[in-house]
Amino acid sequence: MIILAKIDQVMFEAVRISAADDAAPILDMLSRPPAAIEYIFDRGQGMIHVYQDNLRLVEENKRLLRWQQTALALASENTQLRDLLKLTPEAAVSNVTARVIASSGGAFLRSLLVDAGNNVGVVRDQAAVTGEGLVGRVYEIGARTARILLITDLNSRVPVIVERSRQRAILAGDNSRLPSLSYLDPATAVRSGDRIVTSGEGGVFPPGLPVGIVDTVDRGPPRVEPYAELSQVEYVRIVDYGLTDALPTPVATASPFSRHAGPGTADTANRR
Repeated sequence: MIILAKIDQVMFEAVRISAADDAAPILDMLSRPPAAIEYIFDRGQGMIHVYQDNLRLVEENKRLLRWQQTALALASENTQLRDLLKLTPEAAVSNVTARVIASSGGAFLRSLLVDAGNNVGVVRDQAAVTGEGLVGRVYEIGARTARILLITDLNSRVPVIVERSRQRAILAGDNSRLPSLSYLDPATAVRSGDRIVTSGEGGVFPPGLPVGIVDTVDRGPPRVEPYAELSQVEYVRIVDYGLTDALPTPVATASPFSRHAGPGTADTANRR
């Protein structure tokens, strides 16, 4: 066959193809048992995996049922304690989801520009959050856009609390990636990994919003790693916790042309 292939390649190719065609049914029958065995083996492995997954899900379901009972007991206890303390119920929370359309990441500013403004009810000093935690607050507002001052900005000051020790502090931004904790009680140590949440003081943020975890405590003031990756934020939720009505209204700057506009114009501008 090798000699014939060297002498006449066209004839040998025709013979080879014909032989392959004739042998195809036999090869197909011979290949079926191994394929069937492999299929049965795969199904057996799949059934073993399904059985193992079923056992794992049964255990997880038992744990979840135990947690459900614990949660129900705590909810009932919480309701009773609220009734005993005559605690004022929290106001309803509303939010607006906005897309980030620009960011300022220079040496002197850390902010985000979002595509939501007065047209959807966004108000100055409302909290901006993501699914991970606090991002900042609204500090400039327009008809269709708003600017978010990030918690890493030099002008940002957020009252926070160390969740483990209940120690109060101020989260101060300095335009670096990690804001620092100021005004800490020196008698209480802060540990790396401590969870930081808002304290609710100052009337801008409600208590309990997740902010970040303590990253370093070795040199200088403790640094906090924000939960939200501020350099990769694409969408934010601007949340109205009903606290902005208690904040003072920013003083309006009178226009230099108001003295030429007739009596009462400056008063009208200040009232606005």
